[in-house]
Amino acid sequence: MAGSTVRGPEAHRRPWWARAARAVWAYVRRAPGTYAWLAVLLVTTEVIRHVDPLTADRILQRRSTNLHHLQVSPVRVLVTSALWIAGGGWFSYFLLYNLFHVPAERWLGTLRWISVAMLAHVGATYLSEGVLGWAIHNGLAPPRAVYTLDYGVSYALAGVVAVLTYLIVRPWRYLYAAGVLAVYVLGVQQNRDYTSIGHLSAALIGFACYPLTRDRPGAFDPVASVRAVLSRVRRARGR
Repeated sequence: MAGSTVRGPEAHRRPWWARAARAVWAYVRRAPGTYAWLAVLLVTTEVIRHVDPLTADRILQRRSTNLHHLQVSPVRVLVTSALWIAGGGWFSYFLLYNLFHVPAERWLGTLRWISVAMLAHVGATYLSEGVLGWAIHNGLAPPRAVYTLDYGVSYALAGVVAVLTYLIVRPWRYLYAAGVLAVYVLGVQQNRDYTSIGHLSAALIGFACYPLTRDRPGAFDPVASVRAVLSRVRRARGR
C-alpha cells in the first residue's frame, strides 16, 4: 500500500553506539567500587600531570604513608595514599584493575573485595615501614628515611591478585598461586627494598583472606574458558 511504513525488529533496533553504551554500563555497574576507584585515580593522575614538580612533590608528601605520617596522622595517609598512582600510567592500572579487581569484586561482592584490598594496603604498609624502621634503628638506613615517599595502590592490587587464587579451580589454583608467589619473591630478591617486601606481604595477606571467600559461589576454569573461546572462533569462521 502506498505510503505505508515497514514495522519490524529492524525499525526498533537502537543505533550501534546506544547498544555499545548500554553494554559498557552493564559491565561497569557489576563492579561499582572498582570503577569509582579508577575514576578517582584518573582525577588525581591528571592533577599531578598539570602541576609543577615542586607542587606535585608537596601533594604526594602529605599523602605518603612514611614512618613520620604513620605516627602523627595514620588514618588520613592510609586512606589518601590509596588515591594516587605511583609509577606507570593510569591506563596501565585501568587494564590491571579490569584484569584483577573487576573479577574479584564481582565474585566477592563490593564489601568483601574492598576489605581484602584495604587489609592488604594497610597491613603491607605497616609491615614494610616496620622493616624500614628496623633498618633505621640498626643503622642500615639513614634517619631521614622516616620521610620516605610511600604512596600508591600496588599493595591493594597485590592482595587482590592473591585472593583470586580461591576463585580458580584445582589444579590450576596451585599453579596460579605458585606464579603469584614467584613474582613477588623474585621482586624481593632483585630489589631488596621495603617496597618489594610490602608487595610480598600484601600477597600473603591476600592468601590469608581465604575465610572471606569460602561461601562465595562461582569458579573459574582457565582451560574450559580457553576451549570455549576457541569453539566460538571456529563457529564464527564456519559461517
